[in-house]
Amino acid sequence: MKDIKKYIAENQDRFLEELFSILRIPSISADSAYEKDVIAMAAATKASLEAAGCDTVEICETPGYPIIYGEKIVDENLPTVLVYGHYDVQPPDPLDLWESEPFEPFIKKTDIHPEGAIVARGACDDKGQFYMHVKALEIMVKTNQLPCNVKFMIEGEEEVGSESLGWFVKRNQEKLSNDVILISDTGMIAKDIPSICTGLRGLSYVEVEVTGPNRDLHSGLYGGAVANPINVLTKMIASLHDANNHITIPGFYDKVENLSEAERARMAEAPFSLEEYQKALDIDAVYGEAGYTTNERNSIRPTLDVNGIWGGYTGEGAKTVIASQAFAKISMRLVPNQDWEEITQLFQKHFESIAPAGVKVKVKPHHGGQGYVTPIDTIGYQAASKAFETTFGKTPIPQRSGGSIPIVSLFEAELKSKTILMGFGLDSDAIHSPNEHFGVWNYLKGIETIPWFYKFFTEMSR
Repeated sequence: MKDIKKYIAENQDRFLEELFSILRIPSISADSAYEKDVIAMAAATKASLEAAGCDTVEICETPGYPIIYGEKIVDENLPTVLVYGHYDVQPPDPLDLWESEPFEPFIKKTDIHPEGAIVARGACDDKGQFYMHVKALEIMVKTNQLPCNVKFMIEGEEEVGSESLGWFVKRNQEKLSNDVILISDTGMIAKDIPSICTGLRGLSYVEVEVTGPNRDLHSGLYGGAVANPINVLTKMIASLHDANNHITIPGFYDKVENLSEAERARMAEAPFSLEEYQKALDIDAVYGEAGYTTNERNSIRPTLDVNGIWGGYTGEGAKTVIASQAFAKISMRLVPNQDWEEITQLFQKHFESIAPAGVKVKVKPHHGGQGYVTPIDTIGYQAASKAFETTFGKTPIPQRSGGSIPIVSLFEAELKSKTILMGFGLDSDAIHSPNEHFGVWNYLKGIETIPWFYKFFTEMSR
């Protein structure tokens, strides 16, 4: 792999401006008001793959947003790497917490990123990370160093459950055939401590509704005599954890994978400062399931969190009412062996059972996915490890992530392929939060590292 650093140095400004151009597109898949922007982002993704050197690029229609498929086939006898990413992003709310417009990217110097960080919605999750692969392909094609075949599958519904992706994969197994799948939608421990994600949690996402009287009521005339849906909902939610922050849904832990003490000890070897963790979040203490460390709580243990709650009057001033309805959105992060559909059913049955008389409860499942564990004895993992060693000068640490990429288990089931998770973001990059960012150094380091994966994977596959 000759002249990669030179090519990046000569084209760094262009690489950044090209990324900025797609970060300006508000491709928010969760909000139908942005449908035209999501479609525009699909077109921009197609154009970027064509410019990078793909011989074939298609906008593939689905029941939802389109999937962009591209390929560069150099020799049918060589290995094929399938790159997955997503071009949709999370809503930017709350807007008042952003330092700038969320879709007007700019570079800001920080303590962690003294060389600058790209601030914008989607900078790290996942536009900046999937675009690293686009530029890595460009380098390999332009310098005649592409050692194998490459396919791209970039979707537009990852942030809303990837429903159309499952539909597409099942109908295009031959088109998507590959020897390994490569994804950059995760992170690493630190800029000087590379790591490879070896596990993902599953996900169950539901919305709950509690309905009381047939209209909002005067709290003076009816207060204390009629069930208040907001009071009821908050009590129901509070009961979902016990004093040790253990989830109280019957059967919830029946299939939870419990790691051995030896495995937990290896996890503890990863550098971690509780003081710095709390400082970064401006909190004076951590919180979670008793008996587990912070890094265990956010990776190898299941969780249940309220993601949003509303009802009644929330405008300026006072309005003394008992609301007719109250709502909440709840997500459960699951560990390997927990089936997301089974957990959703357990939640629904339990939540309905704890509703008091005087209210009606409705549970609406949204989406979910299974957890995933990547073995570290595969050629794919070893090639990724060697690629990091080449560009970072250090052997990466295998690390489980608390996040969820539900389609990874789908890929293994339908395409019979292992997935390698080579992420270059950091936990501090504020994905899904105001002021999301991605270090310029991380972006360029990803572009530099990815071609080495192709080289080592091809060599090891012979």
